[in-house]
Amino acid sequence: MGIKNILLLHGAIGAKDQMLPLAEELKDKYKVHLLNFSGHGGNNFSCSFSIGKFAEEVLKYLEENKLEKAAIFGYSMGGYVALYLAFKYPERVESVFTLATKMQWTPDIAAKESRMLDVDILKEKVPAFAEILKQRHTPNKLEEVLSKTAEMLQGMGQNPPLSSEFLKQITCPVCIAIGEKDQMVSVEESLQASLLIPNSTCIPFPETPHPIEKVDIQKLASEIKAFI
Repeated sequence: MGIKNILLLHGAIGAKDQMLPLAEELKDKYKVHLLNFSGHGGNNFSCSFSIGKFAEEVLKYLEENKLEKAAIFGYSMGGYVALYLAFKYPERVESVFTLATKMQWTPDIAAKESRMLDVDILKEKVPAFAEILKQRHTPNKLEEVLSKTAEMLQGMGQNPPLSSEFLKQITCPVCIAIGEKDQMVSVEESLQASLLIPNSTCIPFPETPHPIEKVDIQKLASEIKAFI
């Protein structure tokens, strides 16, 4: 058996460069793959901005790189995309490891998350972060990236792509990791999702908030290696 392939998926308003520190920690054991979703990291916008579309882009990447199957790590929205792919195309997914992935979506939750994507508020309250996002997505306009993301979240609130019934149908091994100081994703919703997926486990990351930049990457890599 050859070296295993692992695909690292970034989160909403993120980009593949955020996955580089983790890729560096994993490259001794796996062939690591990275991609930018459409509309992220300077990639052109596609006709659709949705979990389903992003899953199709992952499938296209697997096909173009002649990867019959891959393990997938997904951070935040990337984890949701990975689980959706495992549900829709189980034959292409070996396993899924998620971190900081929000599993519970309702109209109220979506509205709350969408309000955090107001470009004027970001520029006023966290100007340094707004500038990072602007540079990350150039030549795309930050306003458009945030607007399309907010619309996607509102759609997820109205009609979650992964229902409880869909989660029950995921057959590959799944590990759902959650930072105990994550203010966007609760331990409870992560555990609940893990209990619905037949071959799943849930592990806490103590003292860990939501941003991937604040995660102990060596610990994360160690957990991924132990799981896969």
